[in-house]
Amino acid sequence: MKVVIAEKPDQGATLAKPFPHRKKQGFIEIQPNETFPKGAYVTWAVGHLFGLQAPEKYDGKWKKWSVDDLPIIPSRFQYELSRAKAKQFSIIKQLLHNKDVTEIIHAGDAGREGELIIRNIISMSGVQKPMKRLWISSLTEKAIINGFHSLREEEELRSLYYEAYSRACADWLVGMNASRAYSILLKKQGMSDVFSAGRVQTPTLALIVKRDEEIQQFKSEAFWEVKAEFQIDKHTYEGTWQKDGESRINKEALARKIASFCENKHAHIKEAKTEKKEFSPPLLFNLSSLQATVNKMYKFSPKKTLDVLQKLYQKGIVSYPRSDSQYVTKGEAETFPGILEKIKEFAPYNKWIPVPQSSLMNNKRYVNDAKVSDHYAIIPTEQVTDPASLSPDEKKIYDVILKRFIAAHHEKAILNYTTIITQVDGRADFVSKGKQILQEGWRKIIVENDKENEPLLPPVKENDQGIVKKVHVKEGKTQPPKRYTEGQLITLMKTAGKFMDNDELEKVLKQTEGLGTEATRAGIITMLKDRHYIDIQKNIVFPTDKAKVLIRAIGENVLASAEMTAKWEQRLQQIGKGKASAPEFMEQVKKLSHSLIQNALREAESWDFSDLDTETIQRIPGKKGKRGSKASLGTCLKCGGKVLDKGKFYGCSNYQKTKCSFTISKTILSKKITGTIVKKVLKDGKSDRIDGFKKGEKQFSAYLGWDQNQKKIQFLFDVN
Repeated sequence: MKVVIAEKPDQGATLAKPFPHRKKQGFIEIQPNETFPKGAYVTWAVGHLFGLQAPEKYDGKWKKWSVDDLPIIPSRFQYELSRAKAKQFSIIKQLLHNKDVTEIIHAGDAGREGELIIRNIISMSGVQKPMKRLWISSLTEKAIINGFHSLREEEELRSLYYEAYSRACADWLVGMNASRAYSILLKKQGMSDVFSAGRVQTPTLALIVKRDEEIQQFKSEAFWEVKAEFQIDKHTYEGTWQKDGESRINKEALARKIASFCENKHAHIKEAKTEKKEFSPPLLFNLSSLQATVNKMYKFSPKKTLDVLQKLYQKGIVSYPRSDSQYVTKGEAETFPGILEKIKEFAPYNKWIPVPQSSLMNNKRYVNDAKVSDHYAIIPTEQVTDPASLSPDEKKIYDVILKRFIAAHHEKAILNYTTIITQVDGRADFVSKGKQILQEGWRKIIVENDKENEPLLPPVKENDQGIVKKVHVKEGKTQPPKRYTEGQLITLMKTAGKFMDNDELEKVLKQTEGLGTEATRAGIITMLKDRHYIDIQKNIVFPTDKAKVLIRAIGENVLASAEMTAKWEQRLQQIGKGKASAPEFMEQVKKLSHSLIQNALREAESWDFSDLDTETIQRIPGKKGKRGSKASLGTCLKCGGKVLDKGKFYGCSNYQKTKCSFTISKTILSKKITGTIVKKVLKDGKSDRIDGFKKGEKQFSAYLGWDQNQKKIQFLFDVN
């Protein structure tokens, strides 16, 4: 008899579904059948049942946080069972020890983490029985049955386990030591919060803080553009004055002089050229590209997208969700015509099927066995489901996957891009740009580029004559870099290599897909939110002062750079392929832990956080994970109570007693309002001037002040 161990209960149920079975407490008994002649037990983990032990479990002195005891380096790493999951482990252990069980089938997710989760359970249960590996990329009944008939040998995936185990231990060492070091040293600066640091989260956070600094340091400057409307024969169109490729003029007087010169002047077409461009359909999805696309369309967080995608996978209607590939094998491509036929049963997809390309078998843009390692791209399986039968969130993501899949079978999009240079009175050149769609192709299903909104230009040709019909000056302001959205964070992590100076390591990061993996990026972003390093407001990412403090404290330390991640990923991949030694890698990580502590101690002497709001960076005593400030920011201007940091806003401590409604939002018109600003308002009734408020496309500067008559915070402006 065999025991099949899945990673989650739903997956266990799905694996048992093709066979006659009976549900039991914590497992499913499969009756004898062709695949399992003697029957089988299917049981499951509930994610990670075991975690690496806390420092104090190795040595009691490590319970107290002290710089003198750092770095913490256990002689041998040990796992401990999660109390909440002890019952399920007891069931699994009992099944594994059953004398009738002669073989174990490892059926965790087909990836590094799945390898670690199930092998840990087997190891901690203390059994040594033959093991095989189920390795499948979809949970359709056909894939499940085929997978059980073509199990892989345990030793084929053993190196992948070593990679996952090495990653877990190395992350524990760096995270535990760096977090304790910076938390202890920053507490001496008056901040009693826990500052967690890690190999992936910290470089990611550094990139977010860097963007914030660029925005804060940006000085907006006014510029002017000259726009003219031309009448050429019966055609009218608009152009923008341009010289040496630059249309922006930094002096209003000059812009108005150019406009005045052009009024009612003769104009002729100096140059008219059209360039035809062809655009192939987009690649199929991997997890990162799907998360970025869905965030842009629906503002779903990366974690939400992954959670919903996991549900679709467990229903057997999409392939493995954590895939890093955008290609499929020829074997998968053979199933595409049949999948399309099933999709055709549902609207609106039926209007795009039959497709121009009935097969992708010989299309290397999509079908490339060499570019599929563990899993192929995220695609619909042959168990096509009516999207209308799904929950609203499931329907949205399934729809996006179906459309991308259909689009791959459609023709290229062909567009004409036209550029017209109109010269006024033989001196001033105006540029007009537009586009014309010659063949819509795949764009009729999905349009990827929102920026392609140029107007359709008239069919004018060189040397055509006309006049300037109207001319005006348009004022604008230079804009700071935009903050990242959650979806862009995924892309940022994936492409972090482009921020590095070292070409060789940049190549490594490109090969290893940047910071983190397809499976971990959403979790890293969630961790940054949970640990109060970032705020997400209307899908826009803001670093907190806590984040700015940590990144400034770390400085140029390798912990905040993508370089360390590149080196780690390179070595870990080699371990996973059996080409590098895990013990040697761990020795290097231990040395790194020593240097991180020494760097932190040395640099702490010169830290300066005087421009940041550090008083509110504190944990609330006795409330795990909660943050806030014991110290008052000042006296409430409405009732005389204390104004405290309430998390997402600043508010009066008397709200519970008197319902005092005094509040100040932490973000006003896209501008972050810090505790320092609030203190100034409460003390003086008015803040210093704040630049960067944004309303629509316009930015403005103002003060925040207390209006005694209306009893509320108002904008105050300089009086000219």
